Amino acid sequence: MFYKGYILLLSILSTVTLYSQDKITAETYTYKKGDYSGIGKWYMGREIAYVMGYQGIGWLERPEREYEENTSKLIKNLDIQPNDILADIGAGSGYHVFKMAPLAKNGKVYAVDIQKEMLDAIKQENKRQKLNNIVLLQGTEKSTNLPEDAIDKILMVDVYHEFSFPVEMLASMKKALKPNGEIYLVEYRAEDDNVPMKRLHKMSEKQAIKEFEAAGFKFLKNISNLPWQHCMIFIKS
Repeated sequence: MFYKGYILLLSILSTVTLYSQDKITAETYTYKKGDYSGIGKWYMGREIAYVMGYQGIGWLERPEREYEENTSKLIKNLDIQPNDILADIGAGSGYHVFKMAPLAKNGKVYAVDIQKEMLDAIKQENKRQKLNNIVLLQGTEKSTNLPEDAIDKILMVDVYHEFSFPVEMLASMKKALKPNGEIYLVEYRAEDDNVPMKRLHKMSEKQAIKEFEAAGFKFLKNISNLPWQHCMIFIKS
């Protein structure tokens, strides 16, 4: 009788836990009509933007990108060490991956993207560059699929605002980071009307901090040396 009662209690507790998780997930996001650039899904007062498809590779690789974004300075901000294990989430065509990999020559760079076509583009370019420390990894809308406790630094460039499931993605990144690991969040500044990007493809520092703190991260600093973008650093709290 005791055994059966114990099993019944475990079943009830499991059901309550699952119900609570479903309820939290359901209440985390809201759905309503918004901007034409958005998916109609909101998180913490921010509408989530559509993902840029692989058809936009040409824009990612545009010659004027260095001038507009000072990507060389961004890479310096990362302070990459030879043994660093890095991850570029939303790596796209690998624009930043191919700048980081030679610096982490004894380490590794995970190029993570949910679009196979983007990863194929990186693979094709690496046939030319022949860098042996780039690891291609296809993620999902809810997970980076990175190994746990393995990453020193995560880079996200103009991609976080497009995550359909930001809560789940940040949880995935938190698991992947080493105890002293860092996230470098690079987003176009919403505070600056002169930054020539659509509203939903910008983020304010205040909004980013609010969302990351809710996910268990601590805001370290914002390196404000880029022409159009924030370069915010977060660590596990």
